[in-house]
Amino acid sequence: MSWIDHRPDDAAGAFEAMAAATTGSVDAATFREAMSRLGAAVHVVTTDGPGGKGGFTATAVCALSDAPAMLLVCLNRRSRSTGPFHANGVFCVNTLRAGEETIANAFARRTADTAQERFTVGEWTTLSTGSPVLASAVVALDCRIVEVKSVATHNVFIAAIEAVRLGDAGPALVYHDRAYKRV
Repeated sequence: MSWIDHRPDDAAGAFEAMAAATTGSVDAATFREAMSRLGAAVHVVTTDGPGGKGGFTATAVCALSDAPAMLLVCLNRRSRSTGPFHANGVFCVNTLRAGEETIANAFARRTADTAQERFTVGEWTTLSTGSPVLASAVVALDCRIVEVKSVATHNVFIAAIEAVRLGDAGPALVYHDRAYKRV
C-alpha cells in the first residue's frame, strides 16, 4: 500500500493555498532574530546514492504523521546539498547528542567544506535506504522522500520513515539564541 492510501478521507489536495501568493511580512533580520530564540534539536541530515553523498545541519525537522510515520525537513534551495537529496530520494535524520558540536559544525560547513571531509567526523553506518547513519545519534530516522514542495527560499521534503535506530538515552544537543546547549 502506498503512503497516499493512508490519507484521511477529508484531506484536500497535497497542498492547498490558504492566502494570496504575496502577504505582508516582517523584515528578514527581525524574523531571523525571532527564530534564534526558538530552541530546537540539532540534526545532521544525510543522503547517499546515485546523486552522491551529502549532508547538512538542520533544526527545521518536524514530525508530520505517525500513521504512516512521516516527517518533514526544510532545506535552502541554494544549498549544495539540494542536488544530492533530490537525486537520491532518500535521507537519514540523525539527532545529535549533547557534546557533538564538532559534528554539527562540520555539517554546517563551519569546519569542513566537502562531503568527504564532513563524513570523517563521527562513526557512520547505514540502515535500509543506504543513507549515512551516525552511530552516536540519539535517534536516526531513515527516510524515503515522497513529496517536495518549494516554499519561498526552501524546499520542504516530506518523507516516509522506513527504519528507526534508537541510540542510548541521554541529553540531546539543541540550538538556542545562536548557541549550542544541552537538554
